[in-house]
Amino acid sequence: MARLILCKNSSFRHIGCEKIHNMDWENLRIFALLARHQTLSAAGRAAGVEHATIGRRIVALEADLGLKLLDRRGRRVQMTPQGERIALIAQRMEEEALTVLRTAAGAQEALAGEVTISAPPAYAQAVLFPKLMRLRRDHPKLNLIVLGDKREASLARREADIAIRMTRPVAGDLLISKIDEVGFSFVAAESYLDGLPKEDWQFVSYDREMDAAPQTRLLRQFAAGRLIAFQASSLEMQLEAVLAGAGIAILPDFLTRDREKLVRVPTNLPLLTREVWLVVHPDMSRVPAIRAAMHALSARGPNQDEVVG
Repeated sequence: MARLILCKNSSFRHIGCEKIHNMDWENLRIFALLARHQTLSAAGRAAGVEHATIGRRIVALEADLGLKLLDRRGRRVQMTPQGERIALIAQRMEEEALTVLRTAAGAQEALAGEVTISAPPAYAQAVLFPKLMRLRRDHPKLNLIVLGDKREASLARREADIAIRMTRPVAGDLLISKIDEVGFSFVAAESYLDGLPKEDWQFVSYDREMDAAPQTRLLRQFAAGRLIAFQASSLEMQLEAVLAGAGIAILPDFLTRDREKLVRVPTNLPLLTREVWLVVHPDMSRVPAIRAAMHALSARGPNQDEVVG
């Protein structure tokens, strides 16, 4: 159990040195998670524990501090004014602890250990995996972990060491490099288009979670009110739906090239191309293993990096 030990010094006695000595840092870290995620259940998922455990941790922290941190009268927990102040301090402490870990990682010299990469699942499978396999052959002591995420993993909190994103980051303490451009095309099964009037075409799209994506907006523009008959949360499922004759989809070229049963559907709309960005925290970019992974994933050299502030 992690303990926060600050004193044998008499200058701390007026606030209770024994309490400080016995304070459980894990309870404070859990409280910082609750402040970030707002609900016990969400904090529990982030910490990998049951929500009841989060509640017990907060009760223990309140007992240690002699303060009421949460107002539990409503259905949702609310921070008390004291709780809000403690949460800000706890989050700053967490950030400093993460800075220590990043600094220690940056001092490593061995090209070994774990590298965690967050990337869109279909792009990771089709484009990144061959590059990563070559990296593993060159450096067999590396352990590569690929997270197929549509969401953006936090690099500051080390949810990933490297993130591959389809949108250029514009804020945060990040080092970014453009590594690719992905073209998109409207495609359908050749048999689907045979003899089918354009006004009867139907379409395949992402689910509502991706309504704001550029390719989803372009598909709706092309559909022009015609039926979107099939929606799926992944590109792979959309591709299988198209091959099964569900309709027309807009899919990345890396997923559809060399598919004999697919044809491109002509359109007067501008073609869509999306940039692919490699993103890393500056502190972690100095870690040899992460630097090697960056070079393996990038088609450009290290001097092409940009800093986002």
